[in-house]
Amino acid sequence: MSSQEKTGRVFAVVNQKGGVGKSTTAVNLSAALGELGKKVLVIDLDPQGNATSGFGLSKNHREYCVYNALLGETDLLSIAEEAEQQGVTVVPATIQLAGAEVELVTAMSRETRLRNLIDPIKNEFDYIIIDCAPSLGLLTINALTAADGLLIPIQCEFYALEGLSKLLDSVRLVNTHLNANLSVFGVVMTMYARNKLANQVVEEVKEHFGDKVFNTLIPRTVRISEAPSFGMPITEYDNTGKGAIAYRELAKEVVSRG
Repeated sequence: MSSQEKTGRVFAVVNQKGGVGKSTTAVNLSAALGELGKKVLVIDLDPQGNATSGFGLSKNHREYCVYNALLGETDLLSIAEEAEQQGVTVVPATIQLAGAEVELVTAMSRETRLRNLIDPIKNEFDYIIIDCAPSLGLLTINALTAADGLLIPIQCEFYALEGLSKLLDSVRLVNTHLNANLSVFGVVMTMYARNKLANQVVEEVKEHFGDKVFNTLIPRTVRISEAPSFGMPITEYDNTGKGAIAYRELAKEVVSRG
């Protein structure tokens, strides 16, 4: 596939609520898309660096990370690192990134820094997946401005929709002022257990988001929780387990939606 034929879709994985499986989804979906033969760039935009370490890459002692690119000191591909997983390249984050929120406040074009970095390389990849911090600060606004669509992980627990109105308000503001093309591409239900509560939550989210909710439910499993500590996506750590199967099904849904 030539670069001109690639879809070059840019997705921000976002939810300002922590602990919903955001980085887990960014890592495992990207690995599963790579298995399907897609070329994927993962941009770690979270100072915690969970997507970086989730692929087994060091988030310490790096001379450059995405922070330096946002400040205009380098471009994305010169600091990107190929993951061991097929088709996946990662732009790493370090704790340095936490300073970017402050340093960008007075910078020119502060909301469009990431988009300006992505646009020249967009069509070199089938998918660019941005893992966002669990907040609605300037880094996340950069991701929303750069993205074609949002992937919103929502956990199958009480108060699943809590705080999402703030995210959707931010999306409307970005729509109006920075990125008219931004929309919700899909909602991923995570940490699903076969019980009455989880099923009620899924129905509640479907009432809110309709057909934006993916059919694939990501199960709550110990193996999915363990995988990041070994620096592996679930598709590698527990290749035939139900978590790996679920993320592969999710990847197929993402591709089928275009």
